Amino acid sequence: MESVLADALIGRVLDRRYHVRSRIAHGGMATVYLATDSRLERQVALKVMHAELARDADFVTRFTGEAKSVARLSHPNIVAVFDQGSDAQYLYLAMEYVPGRTLRSLLRERGRMAPGAALGVIDPILSGLAAAHAAGIVHRDVKPENVLLTADGRLKVVDFGLARAQASSGNTAANVVIGTVAYIAPEQVTGRVTDFRTDVYAAGVLLFELLTGRQPHTGDSPLSVAYKHVNSDIPAPSAWAPGIPPALDRLVLAATSRDPRQRPGDAGAFLRAVRAIRAGADPAPFPGGPAGVPGQTGPDDHTGPVGLVGPEADNHTMVVPADFDYQDGTYQGSAYPGAGYPGGPGGSGPGGPRLAGWLFSRRAALVAAGLAVLVAVVFAGWYLTSGRYTTIPSVAGEAQAQASATLRADGFKVKVGQPVHDNTVPKGDVVSAAPSGRAASGATITLTVSSGPRMITIPPVTGHTLAQAQALLRQAGLTVSGEPQNVGATGVPIGTVQGTNPPAGTSWPATKPVAVEVVAGPPVPNLVGQNAQAIQQNWAQPNGVQLNQQTVPSDQPAGVIVAQSPSPGTVLTQGQSVSVSVSAGPPAVAVPNVQGQPVDQATQALQNAGFQVDAIRIGFGNRVVLYNPTGTATKGTTIKVYYGF
Repeated sequence: MESVLADALIGRVLDRRYHVRSRIAHGGMATVYLATDSRLERQVALKVMHAELARDADFVTRFTGEAKSVARLSHPNIVAVFDQGSDAQYLYLAMEYVPGRTLRSLLRERGRMAPGAALGVIDPILSGLAAAHAAGIVHRDVKPENVLLTADGRLKVVDFGLARAQASSGNTAANVVIGTVAYIAPEQVTGRVTDFRTDVYAAGVLLFELLTGRQPHTGDSPLSVAYKHVNSDIPAPSAWAPGIPPALDRLVLAATSRDPRQRPGDAGAFLRAVRAIRAGADPAPFPGGPAGVPGQTGPDDHTGPVGLVGPEADNHTMVVPADFDYQDGTYQGSAYPGAGYPGGPGGSGPGGPRLAGWLFSRRAALVAAGLAVLVAVVFAGWYLTSGRYTTIPSVAGEAQAQASATLRADGFKVKVGQPVHDNTVPKGDVVSAAPSGRAASGATITLTVSSGPRMITIPPVTGHTLAQAQALLRQAGLTVSGEPQNVGATGVPIGTVQGTNPPAGTSWPATKPVAVEVVAGPPVPNLVGQNAQAIQQNWAQPNGVQLNQQTVPSDQPAGVIVAQSPSPGTVLTQGQSVSVSVSAGPPAVAVPNVQGQPVDQATQALQNAGFQVDAIRIGFGNRVVLYNPTGTATKGTTIKVYYGF
């Protein structure tokens, strides 16, 4: 019935201030709504605790105090808490509304990250946790679902509302255990002391997941995963994602050590190690843990394992009564209704004997019997008409695990039907649930899950016109890109379809566009170093390209192309021209007068002037007798030098 109450909140005004607009998310401990703060005229995220927690007086008292502590946190990487209050049975937190998505959705989209990107993500998360630890607050539920990504790319840690101020106590609450099994520290499972290093462990698991794309411990049930955290070391990330630096491996292993004393003392120490690695340094190890960590007051307070119950998805926060006996499945202690409470059976509270005597008088018995019959008839009528029916939460569009958890939390059984192709719902998300509306508590709800868009083999369209190719692709059920892609081809008529991108034969989602490749003209070759006249005759004219020539001074031989525009490989469109710079030839310079000089001296002088030298002996002497040409000549010209006599 709790989900019925939760859905009834939409449209209500809580505490004469918060107008509830819509439901954002439903978790293991609370439901989050988008609401408008009518006093300050701003949007807020309203977190409303589940009814069983709101009815616990101890929890309400503790929660109120902790909310005040969290509200004092002010950090760019922490979602701010504005207000806390209650309205009838509703216990709530008013928090900063952060439009965007969670880190979990980013992980689903991208999978594992490169080491640099993973460190860039964990850095602001640790920065926010470090601020909380500096204020004496332990989060106790660090996970991707509790990290929000803003529209401008900033990361913010959320859900400090259920953390306890570390200064007040080092132990988990006496009547509940709070945590998420995939990221839970061993000391949370075994009921030992928890402190800042509990958050360090969860952040280390999160860094492992960022680096590898997977959680380190998985199992058939939450309990089996929890015991793995207690009994099995988390492996080095490089075992699953080769190429991770050894220093980063060592940091993850230290942060996720089963012995809290081997971990960084708090998120600040973890953050400093992360930044050292990002700067190229290898951080020092963490020897034996810090001294005087808040909450580390002595031996373990609890020795037995704490059971974990909750949704099948390991990513939900779970709340567990500490007096639940996991041996026989019963609650223990006098708080369980039915034994020895004042005024009850066997009780001796004030008025007990007089009340019992009245009940067993004949008149009282008749009256009681009549009332019992009347109540039974009224209850039966209510139950048969509407009482046994519960509103089924709307889960269309949610991930399968989230939808299953939501339905099970509301008392329904869940069955997953045959997956179907859906071009609008991402793979793994729920397309529909049947039945919908209302159903008897415990009814089976069948989920239809999307297997992603329909995959279609791209047909060949080469040689067709653009219109024909687009029609063939649409007939096959594919989406066609609005603009074709221009490609170059020699000897193919302009406007002819050359192919598709992706190519024909590829299996492609029906929703993703396919681009048609159309010949726009020939690709421009590399013209530099070639003779302009030859290029005009052998390439430009046959392809219908206009070659715009401009003569420029150059050391290259006359007629050689020294520059071009556009660059090689550019696809020409019809009517487009190519501009080339053509060498006018090397400039003419004066030939040095070397008549009568020693041949070695003459050769050096001519070469320094930019000429080639061909020395020819015509006698037994060593002096220049004749050289040719004389006067001026083009640089690079060969000067014949005759020497002898």
